[in-house]
Amino acid sequence: MTDFSPASARALAGPSWLVDRRVEAAEAFAAAAMPVASAEEWRYSPIGDLDLARYQPGAGIGDAPMPRLDIEPAALVRTVNGRVVAIDVDDELAAAGVHVGPLVDHPDGAERLGSISTGAPDHFTTLNDAFAGDPILVSVPRGVVVDRPIVVTHHAAGDGTAAFPRLVVAVGENASVEVLDHHTSDDEGAILVCPVVELDVDAAGRLGYLNVQELGRTTWQIGSQLARAERDATLTAATAAFGGSYARTRADTRLVGRGAHGDLLALYFGEQDQTLDFRTYQDHVAPDTTSNLLYKGVVAGASRSVYTGLIRVRPDARGTNAFQTNRNLKLGDDAWAESVPNLEIENNDVRCSHASTVSPVDEDQRFYLESRGVPSAEAERLIVAGFFAEVLEAMPVAAAAHKIRTGIAAKLARQVAADAEAEAA
Repeated sequence: MTDFSPASARALAGPSWLVDRRVEAAEAFAAAAMPVASAEEWRYSPIGDLDLARYQPGAGIGDAPMPRLDIEPAALVRTVNGRVVAIDVDDELAAAGVHVGPLVDHPDGAERLGSISTGAPDHFTTLNDAFAGDPILVSVPRGVVVDRPIVVTHHAAGDGTAAFPRLVVAVGENASVEVLDHHTSDDEGAILVCPVVELDVDAAGRLGYLNVQELGRTTWQIGSQLARAERDATLTAATAAFGGSYARTRADTRLVGRGAHGDLLALYFGEQDQTLDFRTYQDHVAPDTTSNLLYKGVVAGASRSVYTGLIRVRPDARGTNAFQTNRNLKLGDDAWAESVPNLEIENNDVRCSHASTVSPVDEDQRFYLESRGVPSAEAERLIVAGFFAEVLEAMPVAAAAHKIRTGIAAKLARQVAADAEAEAA
């Protein structure tokens, strides 16, 4: 018995169309069976350990730590447990017709919510549909160029809380924007976060989206990023994942307009007994579309990472160029990484490739550095920094790079300390 019932969904505040939508989703969720690890979609995951009875939808609103982002945003939205606690939008941005705030306040809100996720149903996307408190909409009208990033932060708090952040980004024809989506949670207590992000880029639009995940060490995340790019649109969707006990992100990218282009990037760093899990789908629907995926991860301690990816080329998608690369670096014998790339091609006039590696630190690189007097810990830091460099340099929201580098450095420092403690024992 859980609190994720249609009655609980009906009790959430909102306009009638949103309440009806939530109830319908809660009924669908209640009628469906929970995923199991024996299913290919959940292979290698600890989904069998998830006990929903431990959680209840987080209705409480409190304060949240303000992340140090070193960014002067054009707009900032802060949420706690999926509820908006603060909004600050530049006057010039609002005057240009850009909407940043609750989706229900926009005249097209009902139409926008779920317009992308409907094409990629998932058990926990349905749960988000049922319990998302304040969906956020970033809408950039046709032809408008936003010259500073828009920042949205989400914090989950409280033992036993389940939070359902929802962000919809809609970029109009020939418009341009960068969005930083930052997720944190308390460092103690059982917390479940099921975020859903919908990215919709109209013809010739340009969207740079960066997700920075710094959840607490006891938090479970099961999230979805769903994207659609129309004719000649350019989408860059990136993730930097550091936190969580088990943190899973499913990313579906559909290139539906001729000439659409997607750059899909991720860097992740696991430590202790973390599991970081990524599932990607590059779906080429229209002709002359291009996608380039590069995911790089480091696993230390007894952490695990899972990557499974699929390039799908539809029958009408001639002229497709699609590439998929996943590389993993192990910093210890107890760390583990699994990488499973796949292709599904239904047109002969395409160029597609995939590659994956799982390897320890290159001993030649380590020897080269140490033979020139570089201490072992510093040598490892330099090797990891170099490993991540090409991903970091390609990510949108360049002003966030310093924060990501700081996160990598903190992970390495803890690993060096753990190794020293183990050696001394």
